[in-house]
This record gives sequence, C-alpha cells and structure tokens, in this order.
Amino acid sequence: MVGDFNSWKPGSHPMRKVDGDSVWELFIPGVKEYDVYKYCVTTRGGDLIYKADPYAFHAETRPSNGSKVYDITGFAWHDDAWQAAQKKADVINGPMNIYEMHAGSWKLKDEKVPYNYSELADELIPYIREMGYTHVELLPVMEYPFDGSWGYQVTGYFAPTSRYGTPKDFMAFVDKMHEAGIGVIMDWVPAHFPKDGFGLYNFDGEACYEDPNPKRGEHKEWGTMVFDFGRSEVQSFLISSALYWLEQYHIDGLRVDAVASMLYLDYGRQEGQWVPNKDGGNQNLEAIEFFKHLNTVVQGRNHGALVIAEESTAWPKVTEHPEQDGTPAYTDYKCESREITFSEYQMLASITEIDTSKAIDDYTMQLIEQGVL
Repeated sequence: MVGDFNSWKPGSHPMRKVDGDSVWELFIPGVKEYDVYKYCVTTRGGDLIYKADPYAFHAETRPSNGSKVYDITGFAWHDDAWQAAQKKADVINGPMNIYEMHAGSWKLKDEKVPYNYSELADELIPYIREMGYTHVELLPVMEYPFDGSWGYQVTGYFAPTSRYGTPKDFMAFVDKMHEAGIGVIMDWVPAHFPKDGFGLYNFDGEACYEDPNPKRGEHKEWGTMVFDFGRSEVQSFLISSALYWLEQYHIDGLRVDAVASMLYLDYGRQEGQWVPNKDGGNQNLEAIEFFKHLNTVVQGRNHGALVIAEESTAWPKVTEHPEQDGTPAYTDYKCESREITFSEYQMLASITEIDTSKAIDDYTMQLIEQGVL
C-alpha cells in the first residue's frame, strides 16, 4: 500500500497473503480520514503498477484518481417511515412515474458549477412534486473518470462520484428524497468497465476482472472491457456492489445498464469476432447465471427493491426469480430506453388514454395511508 501515510514509497507497507493463494490483507495504524492511497502491485514481470482500490468508499475528483479513506458509518437517517412503507408496497402493480436525470447537468450554479448532492435534493424535490413524479432515476453516480461517458464507464463500484460531494452528502440526497416521499433509482453498470490504467483493467498486470479471452473480454466498439461473469470473485464483487447501494445508501432500485451486451456473446461483434458457448449458441451462459444469482440475492435480502433491466431485445424474464421461472413479486421490470419526440408522446398518450394525474394521486394516497407523507 502506498499513500499519504507513507509518502507514497513502495515497499513501506507490504500486504501479506491470508490463504496462501489470492486473499491479501494489511492493517495500517494511524491512517486519517481523507488520506489518499493506492495499491502498488508487482506484476508477474516485475513491473510496479498503481491501482485505485476497487472497494474504496470515496475517491479523488478527476483528473486525480486516488482512493480516499472514508468512514461511511454514523449518518443519521430519517427515512424509517419510507423504508417500512416500501417493504409493504406493491411496486409491480402500483403507479410509478420516473424522472431520469444526470446529477451534474440538471441544474448548475452560475451556469457552470454543479450542485452538491444535498443541495441538489433541495432544488429537485419541489420540481419532482410539481411535475407529479414518484421516483427519480440517476444516471450513474458511481465514480468514473471521463465526463463524456455520463458515468457509464465506472472505476469505483462502491464510491459515489466526488464531483458532487462526499458519500454522506449522497446519503443526505437519498434521505431528503425519501422524506419527501420520492423514491431513488440508480443506474448500475455491471456490463463493462474502462481501460484506465488506475482502474480494474489488468489489475495485477493480467486479466483479472475482465474475461481473459479477447473475443469475450472486450467491447472494441465502446473501448471497454467485459467482466468475467464466470469467475466467482467477479460475481461476488458485482453483487456486493449492488447490495451496497441498496443497503448502505437506501437506494430503492437498480436500473441495470447494457443488459443485452451481457446476454449475447455476439453483441456488437461480426462473424469471427466471437466464440460460441459450450452448446454452440450465442448466449452468455455465465452472464445468465450471474443474473439468476443477482436476482436471488437482491430479492432475498431487500424485499421491495426494484431490479430494472435496460434490455433492448426480446430476451424474456431477465429480472425474474430463478426458482419461480416467472415474475417475482417485487422485481419484474424490463425496459427499452430511447428518446421520443413530443408528437410521439402525444400520440402514445391518446392511444393508451394515459391519466398520469390520477396515477400520481393514487400513489400519494398510498404514501399518506402508510404514514410516509
């Protein structure tokens, strides 16, 4: 480990193997909150590479990319009523109206400075209420290096981006939304990750989090790497991330991005650029098992949590419980996301006779009856 606590000198604090194989540990006394650190990894070839902590709770703001020591405990939540109500809510059949937004560009101070998380909640809540939305969906707020990716190329799967404040600032955002009777959904990206040298890419000098087969482990079109879903450590890492946001930050649901790219081995690939599965098909069998595991664990531990698949093909039952072979009670959502013109919306509304005001009134009455509002 190297960081502020040892003047970034390699070898000052070597880690040791716990199991003689792949688990390493180290305790460093006297480390202060907000100290910056990285792993200094010696590759098989003897080179030193500096990596951010994949499990870090906080990170430096780009262009810097070190991990920061941070204590996420001790936040005083005020959303007990909301949490209790969600455990009883029928999120499948109940009304829902979701407002999708990007935290960094929705509204700016002096037209150039984004609000921090807590300030953003204060600005957003009156608008959400006025417009009749029940939930806000945030484009990814997990730490990411490139602004142009809008958060969809993640390097910190356990750290809210420091662009808008600290982890407890983000907790305050969620807490304020819940106190106002508004649910929070977060875009979550387990499909792929960027090639930034400080991140997950070739973490120990070789393929670690990514699939080692280049015909499975890279999206050349996106310039990103594909997770090795068949590796138990990778599944554990991703499912731990999902549970972390649901349980530590009280997030109400995860909208899983780019699901089609996970399910199909030939997604975005031409003939000869992909390898069939063991049965000769184009289905990513390991990714399918990952989704089964994800849905089982999330539903088992977080009754009422939403799992939404951004899946633009005809693949059925992506968010279902594997034991039911059908829709689970609280997580059956699948969506195809695209922009529509206002004229298309008017046509859709006239065809389906949408009455959003009644839906929101019904939802508000549910919250009042449950003691949230």
